[in-house]
Amino acid sequence: MKNPLEILELVPDPEIPVINIVELGIVREAKVTSENSCEITITPTYSACPAMFTIEEDIMKIMKENGWDAKVVTKMFPIWTTDWLTDEAREKLRVYGISPPEKGADEHHIGKPKKCPRCGSINSKQISRFGSTLCKASYQCLDCLEPFDYFKCH
Repeated sequence: MKNPLEILELVPDPEIPVINIVELGIVREAKVTSENSCEITITPTYSACPAMFTIEEDIMKIMKENGWDAKVVTKMFPIWTTDWLTDEAREKLRVYGISPPEKGADEHHIGKPKKCPRCGSINSKQISRFGSTLCKASYQCLDCLEPFDYFKCH
């Protein structure tokens, strides 16, 4: 039987399918509680993140398919931070066309130029504080003229 954490690495984020929920830092703990039971602790990226219902269902489904009886616990504290993203997840975001957040950055970085994931230029401007999802802002590169999402820090 696979380790619960290895199984959870197979669950993609429903809004950004190139990264999984472990890389994203949503999974805080995967604790084995008995021979075929486990408890998965998750923290949403935003308290009102609509994807959390899907994520919880996906966790329950994949754990059952792999022989685990899983209990999912949602903890709101400590609040999720983009610092929990793995370096691999940051690179996957960039390749996917989303400018990843800087480590240690905070909300005060919103509105400031971001590095274009397509051409690498930092000559960009914010188009909207809100992008395709709550966790992203919309930017445009002023060199290659392409729009892109920025994964907001917090």
